[in-house]
Amino acid sequence: MLTYDGGIYLRWFGNTVLYSVIGAGGAAIISTAGGYALAKYRFRGRSLLFALVLGAITIPATALAVPTYLLYSKIGIVNTPWAVLIPALASPFGLYLMRVYALEAVPDSMLEAARIDGAGELRTFLTISMRLLTPGFVTVLLFTLVATWNNYFLPLIVLSNPNWFPLTVGLAQWNSLATGDNSGGPVVNFYPLVVTGSVLAIIPLVVAFLFLQRYWQSGLAAGSVKQ
Repeated sequence: MLTYDGGIYLRWFGNTVLYSVIGAGGAAIISTAGGYALAKYRFRGRSLLFALVLGAITIPATALAVPTYLLYSKIGIVNTPWAVLIPALASPFGLYLMRVYALEAVPDSMLEAARIDGAGELRTFLTISMRLLTPGFVTVLLFTLVATWNNYFLPLIVLSNPNWFPLTVGLAQWNSLATGDNSGGPVVNFYPLVVTGSVLAIIPLVVAFLFLQRYWQSGLAAGSVKQ
């Protein structure tokens, strides 16, 4: 499996890691900053912006795949990693989740104390609020990591070069060859490639959950007990 077609599986694995790390990490950071701003700052249009976020959650990702392809084809980034990475940075559900979590996890009195001591807004967010938001940040990170790692429909549409395929598209291509009408040894040999590749593909997600679950579980009961 690792040596078939010049080691294309390793290429797909590396692409998936690239898309997932940058996409999930960027989405978690953007969601945390945006959710914190919606929860702790008062500005004109905040309610409308939050309503738009709620509306975006109801739109299925598959409905946006074709418009995304048409948009990216006009700006010339189809069949490049950017066509997968840019949509991965947008997580309306993560933004909603962090807004709800920040309302309870970050006391207003603590922010006021930091401002009185002379801390700027950026420093307050990075040194105080971010520590309190870590469980929520990890939760969003895990959700977006799984979604990006398992993303299939969008890469299938915007990518045509096998060298940029993620594991989902690459393994689906192998599976179509294994179940195709062609006869002979090469077709039959795709079955162990698909099965073994699928098993290896889930190992990073298992490792990520085992490593990050302590941060995730520490925030599940936040707000359940009034201090």
